[in-house]
Amino acid sequence: MPATATRTSVVERFLRYVTFDTQSAEGSPTYPSTAKQLVLLDRLAEELRGIGLADAVRDQHGYVMATIPATTKKPNVPVIGFVAHVDTSPEASGAGVKPIVHANWQGQDIVLPDDPTAVLRLADNPGLGEQIGNDIITASGTTLLGADNKAGVAEIVAAAEVLVAHPEIPHGAIRIGFTPDEEVGRGTVHFDVKRFGAACAYTLDAAGRGQLEIETFSADAIVVTFRGFNTHPGLARGKMINSIKIAADFIHRLPKDTLSPETTDGRDGFVHPYVMNASVEQTSVRFLIRDFVTAELKKKEAFLERLARETVAAWPGASVSIKVEESYRNMKEVLDRHPQVVEQAREAIRRAGLELRETAIRGGTDGSRLCFMGLPTPNIFAGENNFHSRLEWVSAQDMEKAVEVIVHLCRIWEERA
Repeated sequence: MPATATRTSVVERFLRYVTFDTQSAEGSPTYPSTAKQLVLLDRLAEELRGIGLADAVRDQHGYVMATIPATTKKPNVPVIGFVAHVDTSPEASGAGVKPIVHANWQGQDIVLPDDPTAVLRLADNPGLGEQIGNDIITASGTTLLGADNKAGVAEIVAAAEVLVAHPEIPHGAIRIGFTPDEEVGRGTVHFDVKRFGAACAYTLDAAGRGQLEIETFSADAIVVTFRGFNTHPGLARGKMINSIKIAADFIHRLPKDTLSPETTDGRDGFVHPYVMNASVEQTSVRFLIRDFVTAELKKKEAFLERLARETVAAWPGASVSIKVEESYRNMKEVLDRHPQVVEQAREAIRRAGLELRETAIRGGTDGSRLCFMGLPTPNIFAGENNFHSRLEWVSAQDMEKAVEVIVHLCRIWEERA
């Protein structure tokens, strides 16, 4: 990165982007799931055109794509891409976000002013231990911050600005993609890999500095639906079959010390009931099924089916149906076939002067699906922490480092072409 560009527009852009309410909505019939995401997506297309990316456009599905033209004289430099999502989680409010910069943080508790019970403490956040003297950005206590993933969005735009301002940096053509609805698992539903036109891409959506993620969970969802019989409760003796009670019995039979998010970590998978739609006649329980080994998903699904049928057998007259939905697969299955894509990212992180940290994601990213759509896409740190929470935070200095990594990546692909 040029010495003249050691500070970029990334923080200023981030502070502006988080004020846009872009919360997505699970179960919405529209795409994107909320129209308010389009407001920021339109603004991003406008800003990209403003820094010189003339082809920046937002399509009918909400995707923003743009090209940073090549500066290299080499003929065969691969086109690479950078991707981030604009939506924020439905799990916490994203409306009226008031970002606060806690400059030159010295390790003290950070009390968020709009809710003094919301306190960011070093003891609870080991990643803060690396941030002494840095500028920590939080929300005010009643909303999430939106660093997941507006930090990544701001970093990509800031890096594009650096590359346009410094044509002496040799690189091939660079594609930019901003997506909606990642938080509700639909971020790539209409993503046109062919139109994007890159050989590989990198999402900017990981946590602490120096982090590179090349492995995710494999994931399915399963819906277990119990059917009973409803009648007037005053005349129900011997007739009513209450599916809510059957579902409660089923949930009670789940293991208490294993197989759940709250009892697993590392490379353990889990089954997680997280939504229930209940009535006497019919009750559905929706589960997340997660494992790093794809074949283990079927074992977990078979376990739930067996448990559900055992439960129904104890309730004469009841029935159960089970529907499995594929969500995403472990990106490592694809990335192992494209080692160069990963190695260039490792080198870019090292060139930025950071310790390389490779971890497996206990979750997924847009890259999980993009990999299986023909676009190998590892995940690089954006600096976001405590995502989906009112205690979400990001370091201004980590965001600057992410911009450096993007620029280094562009240069490395050109060097090694």
